Amino acid sequence: MGNKRIKIAFLISFATLAVAAALIAALFYFGVFHINDPSRSVYPVRGVDVSRYQGEIDWKTLSSEDISFAFIKATEGSSHVDERFEYNWEEAGKTGLRIGAYHFFSFETSGDDQADNFISAVEPKEDMLPPVIDVEFYGKFSKVNTDADGAAAKLRVMVDRLTERYGMKPILYVSDETLATIVGSGFDDCDVWYRSVYGAVGDDVDWTFWQFSNRFRLSGYEGEEKYIDMNVFCGTEKEFEAYPAS
Repeated sequence: MGNKRIKIAFLISFATLAVAAALIAALFYFGVFHINDPSRSVYPVRGVDVSRYQGEIDWKTLSSEDISFAFIKATEGSSHVDERFEYNWEEAGKTGLRIGAYHFFSFETSGDDQADNFISAVEPKEDMLPPVIDVEFYGKFSKVNTDADGAAAKLRVMVDRLTERYGMKPILYVSDETLATIVGSGFDDCDVWYRSVYGAVGDDVDWTFWQFSNRFRLSGYEGEEKYIDMNVFCGTEKEFEAYPAS
């Protein structure tokens, strides 16, 4: 009789834990619970990054959501331009947000061609944030089957071209994998925008922006993507106003 009671108690405890785990997972999936939500007192400067997936953005509404900046997808590879970029760049520029444009880096085309694509699409704006090059593995390209040295050489060409055009060193958006392989220590002249949505950034990473969540829900957009990426700047509001230091 005692063993039966123990077994029943164990099953009840297991079921309770399973239900709790499922509830937490659901709250995370629907953007109610956030694994990462950095202290606003430590990181007071928050912002978003967007692309066509957020659809037509009401920038007046989005800019009122306690954010200070927005990175907007501009281009990808040697020819693709995000279909919402021109609208987003112009409308976001009418708000009080500081804005920057980003490029999704391709391992299949030259750094020069990719720089040409970005430069032709992104007209400089006063007080804009540095251009961003998003360096992440995709499709058939992974950590184990990508020529990291070859990719780094192409990336260096693009970094130098954008620096010349915009007068600022680009920011490199990285993950653990691309930081450890392609970016490494060869791009110490560039600031890092680090993706870590399931935990804090390690103490060994020198980051300037941190993408801490991809599951926030804010007002001001109605695209096929219901969630929006959230980021923080590593510094004070005053330091952000002066960023990048000349």
